[in-house]
Amino acid sequence: MKADPSAQQQLLAVQELDARADQLRHQRASLPEITRIDELQTGRGDLDDRLRDARIVVDDLTVEQKKADADVEQVKARRTRDRERMDQGLITNPKDLERMQHELQSLERRITALEDAELEVMEQLEDAQRTADTLAAQLAETDAQVAELAAARDARWVEIDAALAEVSAARAPAVEGIPDDLLALYERLRAQKGGVGAAALRARRCSGCQLTIDPAELSVIRAKSEDEVVRCEECQRILVRTVDSGL
Repeated sequence: MKADPSAQQQLLAVQELDARADQLRHQRASLPEITRIDELQTGRGDLDDRLRDARIVVDDLTVEQKKADADVEQVKARRTRDRERMDQGLITNPKDLERMQHELQSLERRITALEDAELEVMEQLEDAQRTADTLAAQLAETDAQVAELAAARDARWVEIDAALAEVSAARAPAVEGIPDDLLALYERLRAQKGGVGAAALRARRCSGCQLTIDPAELSVIRAKSEDEVVRCEECQRILVRTVDSGL
């Protein structure tokens, strides 16, 4: 393949722009904010699950406490009713009166047991509510951190996208005058060689693979005409001769 030496030099300028664009795209995809947001989002999922479970416990204990409250009130109402009957003298039979007194004692014991159970449920509910509140606060803090990081990420994206737009705008005139076949070869090699399709020959070294060209190969390159497109024997990239090639 042949191409004017100036077109080959242009290819180095295009390569520099493409390398800059690749670098910017890499920066855009690997911002530390993105990694941290991913970490927080993963942790948020766990927090959300735990908070949902904690709220279920709170709801269940709330229902249990209401039932315990109702049980206590029901037994207390019966105790009050029996006492009123006794106080009003509605029970005159000694055996019935004795039986009523025993029943009141039984009700007192029942109330004590129910109140103890009610207190235990209340303590469990307080603990469960405290756990739910803590998890909710942690979730809110996580969301605040994610929002802050997302804002920082978006600001960096705006900067990087502006730089990418500048590179893209500069590339269009940079490729003007480069033969289509040379440009196509460059693009194909760029895709195969980690983004570097053309490299300068400087100080007898390929700047693409960073290997020194052996003397025999240098002699071959030295003998080629200036418009001959040279390829690196080691990495096969387009090798552009420069004033610093050392030929």
